[in-house]
Amino acid sequence: MTAQYVIGIDLGTTNSVVSYRLLSDESAPCGILSIPQFVAPQTIESRRSLPSFMYLMTEAESARGVYVLPWQLDSDAKVSPACCVTGVAARQLTAEHPERTIVAAKSWLCHTRVDRHQPILPWKAPEGVPQVSPVTASQRYLEHLAAAWNSQFSDAPLSEQNVILTVPASFDASARELTREAALLAGLPESLVLLEEPQAATYAWLDAVGDRWRKQVHVGDRLLVVDVGGGTTDLTLVEVTDEHGELSLRRVAVGNHLLIGGDNMDLSLAWYVAQRFSEKGVQLDPWQSVSLWHTCRQAKESLLSPDGPETHTISVPGRSSRLIGGMVSVEINRHEAASLLCDGFLPDCSLTDKPRRQRASGFQELGLPYESDTAVTRHLAAFLQQNGADRPVTHVVFNGGVFKSDVLRQKLLDQLQVWYPDTPPKVVEGSMDLDFAVARGACFYGWTKAHGGVRIRGGTARSYYVGIETAGLAIPGAPRPLRALCVVPQGMEEGTEVDVPSEPIGLVVGEPARFRFFSSAVRRDDLAGTRLDRWSADELVETDSMEATLPLEDADTEEYVPVTFRPRITELGVFELWCVHEESGRQWKLEFSVREDADGARN
Repeated sequence: MTAQYVIGIDLGTTNSVVSYRLLSDESAPCGILSIPQFVAPQTIESRRSLPSFMYLMTEAESARGVYVLPWQLDSDAKVSPACCVTGVAARQLTAEHPERTIVAAKSWLCHTRVDRHQPILPWKAPEGVPQVSPVTASQRYLEHLAAAWNSQFSDAPLSEQNVILTVPASFDASARELTREAALLAGLPESLVLLEEPQAATYAWLDAVGDRWRKQVHVGDRLLVVDVGGGTTDLTLVEVTDEHGELSLRRVAVGNHLLIGGDNMDLSLAWYVAQRFSEKGVQLDPWQSVSLWHTCRQAKESLLSPDGPETHTISVPGRSSRLIGGMVSVEINRHEAASLLCDGFLPDCSLTDKPRRQRASGFQELGLPYESDTAVTRHLAAFLQQNGADRPVTHVVFNGGVFKSDVLRQKLLDQLQVWYPDTPPKVVEGSMDLDFAVARGACFYGWTKAHGGVRIRGGTARSYYVGIETAGLAIPGAPRPLRALCVVPQGMEEGTEVDVPSEPIGLVVGEPARFRFFSSAVRRDDLAGTRLDRWSADELVETDSMEATLPLEDADTEEYVPVTFRPRITELGVFELWCVHEESGRQWKLEFSVREDADGARN
């Protein structure tokens, strides 16, 4: 069946959105899918986004059918049973049952220090509370989106459409593969394409302004995409180049996956308000503190909106015997909220500043690696230092719900203009709804692939390396040193492959072996075949290793076979590494998989 629609899906850390466009009508705009979801027990409403929260029901709630969506009653529907609820109701239930609620599952997908296929969420849940893996949680959100689409477009099932799914630019190959795995388990098509979120935001701008973008920028301009969402911050640089006499856009740098966002701001506001309660003699218990966090989200959005009120009353349910059924309240004004958030998250700093490392103890829990420095401006300064701070940023593309606030948007723009006073950066023209820009941009990207149009070039956001054990005398108890061989240079385009120039490397066959991979977002000049004998922790980061037993043939008499490497980036952006034995023509494909039980290769 031929695809009827191109569909862009923003699988967000805090909210998920679906945009779509009819392929046969060139004048058709991008629409936003209405997503039915529970907003309270037994109450379903349609919203234009699905909060990325999951509440794991008790056995009693599941048995009573408290949260059963219409498509879950259809025995033929390929969706999970009603053992959990996602969306608005799940977000609201975090106040009452935080131990049963999953948040930020997307951020766990790139956390390499845990097994993301194991049931670990909710993190540190008490005994008796069910848990699911980060992959499964992501699958459930996508299942909800897919079911919502299929219920409204039954003649055009999602599995047969052109689907573009967005991921953070900072996701490495393993996190992308995990996202893709969750998507396929949820029923999305094998042909789905992964697109970086900052690129999607830029495509949304291109869609909004049409051909006028060529009059807004010039060759040599640099666009900074600053994406501060609910849970994460992503930074990307896009340069304007000349390609055969035509203006072209190329993504040249991406930042690290920073766990700073609107959730931190809500918590900061809640901490401040809790102190105000304390001054009134009210000490909040953990139940009230969680409720306060979510109440402060609403207060922040209200106070910082362009037409917001001057003051906002924040209340939490009373818990003492004399306040049962009552409320405890304090009032916060617009100036207080703006000052608190600007000082804490967008403080003035120098372009030479770096994020501050603050540790309360030498022992750390293995939870999400939240940033200790919440100053987005200092992280931005460090990012620009790594990527040619001497070349000025000329334009800014804002994305993420945080920048719906004029105050926060202007504060960051003011900082950039202090750094680059000779050529003050300006916001790209063309209004975009920041709640839906990523989904709309993904949809427009899919449209340009099908119909032709401007494309943002850039290839892989990172360079990739394999770890090679060095030869030499053995030392008891000491591992042999590793060298790193670059097999994928940064910027390698989708749909291309390359023969890596190197002497033959011994490939272990016939027995279990561990294959180690590294990546770098900062070594932009390394070519395929570049060897590194040493590197700093800031240059190369080890990604997921692979345990595999490669097949052995009868002709093989040695424990290893001499091979060279032929990496390939597929049209879908998947990294494949082929190991080639030149004499026999045999080859093994190491598929970048993070499954614990994957055999990982075939010949």
